[in-house]
Parts: sequence; structure tokens; C-alpha cells
Amino acid sequence: MALRSGNPALKADSFSGARAIGEEAMTLSGTVNKTGISILIVIAFASLTWNQVFGPAMILPILWGSLIGGLVIALVTIFKKTWAPVTTPIYAAVEGLLLGTISSLFELQYPGIVINAVALTFGVLAALLLAYSSGAIKATENMKLGIAAATGGIGLVYLVSIGLGFFGKSIPLIHESGLVGIGFSLFVVVIASLNLVMDFDFIETGVEKGAPRYMEWYGAFGLIVTLVWLYLEILRLLGKLQGRK
Repeated sequence: MALRSGNPALKADSFSGARAIGEEAMTLSGTVNKTGISILIVIAFASLTWNQVFGPAMILPILWGSLIGGLVIALVTIFKKTWAPVTTPIYAAVEGLLLGTISSLFELQYPGIVINAVALTFGVLAALLLAYSSGAIKATENMKLGIAAATGGIGLVYLVSIGLGFFGKSIPLIHESGLVGIGFSLFVVVIASLNLVMDFDFIETGVEKGAPRYMEWYGAFGLIVTLVWLYLEILRLLGKLQGRK
């Protein structure tokens, strides 16, 4: 039975051919520990740009540098999984700089929005982890296929939006604070949240397959990718809601 995950980092063949032979195997507790370390790195580096340690003049350079750097490091990690123990902490640091910068800009416009977005992100993570571990939510093949398709569709919409932005245009309504824009953001938040369930399932499958220990870092990388996406989408949704006031 084919495995699917909406998260591009945890695609169907991520564990193929990666079985621990003569070395320690991947464990759930090990992946949880690596994910916790990665989250702490994100928070630590986010605090640097949040507190403007580098100065206001560095906001745009850090923003663009972390965007491009994060993409490059993510691609390297996806194609060279054995490098994950090194690239995952680096990716977490770069994403921390990005999130701190974006968060500070949102906070300037909507005071108090960041703490709400952070609380909601970790609340969703905890709720879905509890639901998954208790068996209340099961990642069926149809669910995996649907979430993967929806995630791909959202990615396509964002790519088109970025492309139109170079010509001074945008996709109507979805980026605005009207009902359509809020509805679109709600949909994206739901899909991003469900990707966490796909990630939990995929990591569990890696453990069952006896993947090598370095895949713990790769599993942590995949979860960080989803959590960063979820946080940014929640931040956008809250911004749209406050923009209606």
C-alpha cells in the first residue's frame, strides 16, 4: 500500500531503501527529542529578529536571506537525507530568523497577534498528536491522497500568486480580509493542520520499517516544515480577522 504525505519533505519514497543494517534504528522517542531540539532552535533564533538584535535596517535582508536560505537548505535535506543531522538544525535556525522577522512585522500592525498565533499553533499540534495517538484520527489512504492533493493545489495557488506579484497583480479576494479571503485562510489552516497527522503517520511508518537513526532528524525536519507553514497561515488568518475590525 503506497504511502502519501502532503508534506513534500515526507513524500512516499522517503523511507524506501533506508533500512538500518548494522546500525541503530529510528525510534519515536528519538524523533520527538530531535523535534523538540529543533523547535527550541527555531524559538531561540526567532527571538533575535523579534528583538531586532541586528537592527531595523537588517529586517529586509534577513527576510529575503532566510526565505532563500531556508528553501536551499530544505532542498538539500530532501535530496540528501543522510545530511539531516546537520542540515535540520541549520534549517531550524534559518526558519527562526524568518519567523521572528515576519512576526515582528505582524505585531507592529496588530499588537498581541503573535502570542495568539503561537498558542494556537502549539494547541493544534497537541490536540492532533493526542487524537492521533489515541486512535481518534487515522491516516487512511484516501485521507492521505486527499490531503496531498489539497496541499499541492494550495502550493500551486501560491506559486501563481507569487508569479503575478512580479507584474503587480494578485489573485482576487483570497489575500484580502473579506469573507472569501478568511474562508480561504481557514481552509489552508485546516489542510496545514491535517498535514501534521500525515507526518505523525509517516514517521511511525519509518520506525516500523526500521529506518536508520539519521531519519529521526529527517522526521523532525518534516515536522518543522509543517509547523512553520501552520504558524504562518494562522498568523495570516488572525491578521485578516483583525483587519475587519
